[in-house]
Amino acid sequence: MEDQLLNLLMFVIPSLIVGAIAFLFFREHVQNEDNRRRFLMLKQLQKEALPQRLQAYERFSLFLERISPNKLLTRVAPISSNKDDYESLLTNSIEQEFEHNLSQQIYVTTDCWTLINASKNATIQLIRKASTSDTVDSADKLREVILKDMIDKVPPSHAGLSFIKEEVSNLWQ
Repeated sequence: MEDQLLNLLMFVIPSLIVGAIAFLFFREHVQNEDNRRRFLMLKQLQKEALPQRLQAYERFSLFLERISPNKLLTRVAPISSNKDDYESLLTNSIEQEFEHNLSQQIYVTTDCWTLINASKNATIQLIRKASTSDTVDSADKLREVILKDMIDKVPPSHAGLSFIKEEVSNLWQ
């Protein structure tokens, strides 16, 4: 009886060891295959998404360039001499351009989106602040005050543009 039990254990124990090793080997193999497939799929998605991401960065760069006070004031001329109307026209122009590019936010990082939003808001704030100045009584005077104010300053959109350039350069690394 003991001999039969010993013989049975001599056959069962190696079988269990071989079975356990085979199980671990196949499980590891399946995990490696899953990881390889996932990596290839992610690589393909990134390859397809890269042009869209670059286009989003291009559009936001263009947006930030267009809302730079110097370029905005050149592009958007006053339609009347009323400073409040001109302030409204400028801020509406910025908001419309922003809304036109709103869907592109899904292709950029959260930090980039936050900085673009902050650049837009800072530009609007700059226009509103200039409009409240006591020396501003007409649309032309508002333009003049904003342009004089921007002579020695960096436009608010500059920080956003710098960040975009940095992010795009990091895409290639």
